[in-house]
Amino acid sequence: MPAKQEPAADNDPPRHRVSRVDRIWAGLRERVRHGLRVRAWRLRLFGLLAVQAGIAASIAWFVGYQFLGNPAPVLAPTTAVGIVAASMGTRLRRTVELLVGVVLGLAVGDTLMPLFGIGAWQTGVVVVLAIIVAVLLKGGGSLLTQAGGTAVLIATLEPPVRDLSIPRFVDAAVGGLVGLAVGLLLVPIHPQRTVRRLAEPVIDPAVRALHDLAAALRLRDLDGAQRSLGALRLLGPRLVALDDGLNAAQEVVRLAPLRWHERPSLLYYTDAVRHMERSLYSFRGMARRLTRAVLDDEPLPEEFPSAIDLLAASVQSLRCAIRTQAEPLEARQQILAAIELVGKAQGDVTSDLTRPHTHRLGYSGMIAAGDCYTSAHDLLMASGLDAREAAALVRRAAEPDEWD
Repeated sequence: MPAKQEPAADNDPPRHRVSRVDRIWAGLRERVRHGLRVRAWRLRLFGLLAVQAGIAASIAWFVGYQFLGNPAPVLAPTTAVGIVAASMGTRLRRTVELLVGVVLGLAVGDTLMPLFGIGAWQTGVVVVLAIIVAVLLKGGGSLLTQAGGTAVLIATLEPPVRDLSIPRFVDAAVGGLVGLAVGLLLVPIHPQRTVRRLAEPVIDPAVRALHDLAAALRLRDLDGAQRSLGALRLLGPRLVALDDGLNAAQEVVRLAPLRWHERPSLLYYTDAVRHMERSLYSFRGMARRLTRAVLDDEPLPEEFPSAIDLLAASVQSLRCAIRTQAEPLEARQQILAAIELVGKAQGDVTSDLTRPHTHRLGYSGMIAAGDCYTSAHDLLMASGLDAREAAALVRRAAEPDEWD
């Protein structure tokens, strides 16, 4: 090797070590930033919960001490805080079931423990009877679980206290009602803000996954397509949480007087978010078929990745329009342009009913095109169009020659 090349060779390892350290440090900083963003999001989403719980506990303690004659009102504020925490993002029915379960477990425990005493078999008998009563009341899983769990606590940790003017299950019932009143009447959640914060961890990763999928299709990158599909699949639990949040928000504007004025705007917002949510399921199916198309080495014209990029951009445009309640004209244009590109990717229309398009896509690609049309239809409905008008626009954009 020539002598003039030796210094360069000697300098290679330090450069590699510095680069590796930089990558590790950059990754660490990114993880820290991500952790801070997640915690800030959780604080914005659940911060009101702390205020509701504090107010409910104070009111429940005051009512239990002043009006129920309980010198140490523990169950009232405890139940109030539990109901406030349980009601966050859940339907009112499940919250009421939790309250009934607590009261039922207390009532059965306080009634039977003075007769049987405290012990192993006594605890089992109390739990069995509490759950049987809950079953006879046609309660759901929340009521059964809470009734049995409360009966265990009462039978083991909190034996009946004598000489109370009012039974303890009344104390707990009052505390639970106070918790419900605080959550619905005094400090109700902000419906649109709550739904928007639940939608953030769904929409942003979905848009990134779609752009990454389009890039992977252009490069025929199977690993990249699989990562995008995995990212879309990971959104399943978040979609469930978003759906629960939408239901909870609808109940708040129906039951909380302070939020009645938000009914019209929330109806528009909720319908739009639900249609966007449905489009994500179609995106996931499309990603699965396109990943298979890459695996099977099927043809994927450039129009298809471009259409996916447009659909991802339309989701962002649509979200901004929904937030400001503006007319989503840009989002509709992007959706229709994406449909036209998918139509071009399929090929020209033919008269053969068994092969409606010339052969530009394979089997998986044709199925993915159908999923793409379905997602576009849902996005158009999210923009405020009804089902018939959205379907007509999809057909015209997909096959413009048929409408000339």
